[in-house]
Amino acid sequence: MTPPSTTKKVVIRRFDRQPLTGFINPQSYLKPEGVELLSEKGQYLTVPWEQVKTVDFVRDLPPPDDEVDQRFFTSRPKIAGLWVRMRFRDGELMEGLLPNNLLQLEPQGFTVVPPNPGSYRQRIFIPRTALAEICVLGVIGSPLKSKAARAKSKAEQMRLFE
Repeated sequence: MTPPSTTKKVVIRRFDRQPLTGFINPQSYLKPEGVELLSEKGQYLTVPWEQVKTVDFVRDLPPPDDEVDQRFFTSRPKIAGLWVRMRFRDGELMEGLLPNNLLQLEPQGFTVVPPNPGSYRQRIFIPRTALAEICVLGVIGSPLKSKAARAKSKAEQMRLFE
């Protein structure tokens, strides 16, 4: 039995340029000089950080023409994490979820869950150099108040109508 492939399908969106499609090794694609990519045509490329806007981990290549790109949550997210709004250098806004575990953050940037992870884009890596601002909108699933503490506080509440 052959081991599963370690490559992931990606679309690298760039500032003022056409997107690049191809494959990356998720263990080693982040290099000091840029993102390593094996294009669909078999070319090995290193895309410089100043060109990279996002690295979209996708279901299939090439991207569908009719895909609607949802950039904002329509309601409060259900998945645990930090709900953030990012403003890119070109002014574009986008929301996503960062993991609650800050040890998972890469020095080069952030991997976020997009507003609709069930669609074409499953995860998005955003380089720090692509952002002008990142703002936390909320903490979802905060472990600060456990279920036991909530049950205890309800038991301690004053009974008005008893």
